[in-house]
Amino acid sequence: MQEHLIIFDTTLRDGEQSPGASMTKEEKLRIAWQLERMGVDVIEAGFPAASNGDFEAVRAVAESVKDSIVCGLARAIESDIRRAGEALKGTGAARIHTFIATSSIHMKNKLRMSPEQVIDQAIRAVKWAGEYTNDIDFSPEDAGRSEIDFLCRIIEKVIDAGATTINIPDTVGYTMPEQFGNLIRVLRERIPNSDKVVFSVHCHNDLGLAVANSLSAVIHGARQVECTINGLGERAGNASLEEIVMAVRTRQDYFSCDTKIDTKQIVPASKLVSGITGFPVQPNKAIVGANAFAHESGIHQDGVLKHRETYEIMRAEDVGWGANKLLLGKHSGRNAFRSRLKELGIEFESEEMLNNMFLRFKELADKKHEIFDEDLHALVSDEALVLQERYRLLSLVIHCETGEIPYARLVISDDGNELHAESEGSGPVDATFCAIEKLLTSGAELQLFSVNNITSGTDAQGEVTVRLQKSGRIVNGHGADTDIVVASAKAYLSALNKLHSKLEREHPQV
Repeated sequence: MQEHLIIFDTTLRDGEQSPGASMTKEEKLRIAWQLERMGVDVIEAGFPAASNGDFEAVRAVAESVKDSIVCGLARAIESDIRRAGEALKGTGAARIHTFIATSSIHMKNKLRMSPEQVIDQAIRAVKWAGEYTNDIDFSPEDAGRSEIDFLCRIIEKVIDAGATTINIPDTVGYTMPEQFGNLIRVLRERIPNSDKVVFSVHCHNDLGLAVANSLSAVIHGARQVECTINGLGERAGNASLEEIVMAVRTRQDYFSCDTKIDTKQIVPASKLVSGITGFPVQPNKAIVGANAFAHESGIHQDGVLKHRETYEIMRAEDVGWGANKLLLGKHSGRNAFRSRLKELGIEFESEEMLNNMFLRFKELADKKHEIFDEDLHALVSDEALVLQERYRLLSLVIHCETGEIPYARLVISDDGNELHAESEGSGPVDATFCAIEKLLTSGAELQLFSVNNITSGTDAQGEVTVRLQKSGRIVNGHGADTDIVVASAKAYLSALNKLHSKLEREHPQV
C-alpha cells in the first residue's frame, strides 16, 4: 500500500518573499482556490505577524478554503503565534508553523541566544501554538548546517511539547542530496519519539539542488515536502511543486509513496502564479515550460511519432497541457462566460464586477479570433487592478518611424482628473514611460521591464511586467493588451498604483 506524501505549498508565503512578488489579498485567494482545486494538502497562506495586510490575507484564505489545511507561519515568539492563531480562526483545519534557528552561526550572530535558551523558547512556542490547534509544525531553521546532537535534542523536546510535524529546512541551499537524505535518516533513527511525527523538508535552490535534496529526503522517510509553484521563492527559489509531484508520480517503481495531487491542474496553477507575480516561466523549465514537451530533433520526432515513450516519460495532457482553449467568442452570452470563469475558479463579489469583466472580454474578442484561459486570467488581473487604481490610462498615441525620434502623447486619470503629456524617447515604450514620469514625477527606479506573450499567435495579448523600487520598497506592475506599448503603459501605472497604495505591504526582506 502506497504511503501518502503530503504536499505543503508555500507559494503564498515563501514564494511571496521573492523581490517584487508581493500579492494582494484577492490575488492570494485566487491562487489558494487553484491550490485547493489541485489537491494540495497544506496551504501556507502567509506570515500573519508581518503586516496587517498579510494577517487579513491569511484570514481570508482560512475562511474561504475548505478542502486543504490552511497554515500560518510564526517565529517562536508569543506575539507572532497569537497573531497566527487569530488569523486562522476561520478554518476548521488550521496549522501553525513556528520556527527558530538552530545552527551555531544563526544562534550566535542572529539570535544571540545560547543553545539552552533556544530549546526553552522552542518548547514555549509549541505550547503557545497548542492553545489554538493540535496541528503544529516546527522548523529548526538552518538545520542543514546545525550540529546533529543539538538538532536531535531540540526536536525530541518539541515533540514532547506537542509538535506533530518536524520540518527540516536546508535554509541556504548548502547541503548535498546524499548528505540531506542521510540527515533525515539519522534524525528518524536517533530521536526516541520520532515515530510520533511526520518528517518534512523545505529546501532552497541556491545550488540548484532543492528538488534533488527533497527527493533524497523522501527516499529516507520524509513524508511531507514544502514546495512552491514554479519553484518561486527567496533568492534562487524553493523546490518546485510540479517537479516533486511528477518525479514521484512518474517513478512509482522507485518511490514507496505518492501524492494526492490532480496533476492536470499543474499547468493552470503555473500560469496563474506566473501571471499574478509577473515572474515568467523559462521555456525549458521542467513540466511547465513551453518547450517541456516539444521535440525539434528529427530523430526525436520520428521516435515520438512511432511510439511516444521513446522520448516522453510523461504525457503533456496529464499535467494540464493542451486543454486551455475557451470556445467562446464575441457572440457568446453572459451565462456561458460566467460558467467558464467558474470552472477556472474565478468568481466575483458582485454582478457589477462580472458585467465589467464581460465587457472587457467582448472588447478582447473583437481583437482576437481565439480566446484562451490565460487571456481570461489576464483580464481578471487587469480588472482587479482597475478596482484599486488611482492612476489609469485613458488614451495613448504613439509615433514611431524609421529615422525619426519616437514620441508618445498620453492622457491619464489621476483620481478622476485628466492629465495630458507627451514626450520623446529612444523607442515607443521609453517615450511612454518618460511621458508618465513627466506627469507624475514618482522618483521610482525601474528595475525590470519584461514582455511575454500570454498565448501563441500574432494576435496574442502581450503581458508586460514592470518592477519599480522606491525608498527600499519593491513592487511589480502588470498590464496586458494586444498592443505591447499599451500593455507597457498599463504595467507602469499599475506599479505606481501599488507604490501609492497603503494596502500593499512592503516586501518582508526590506
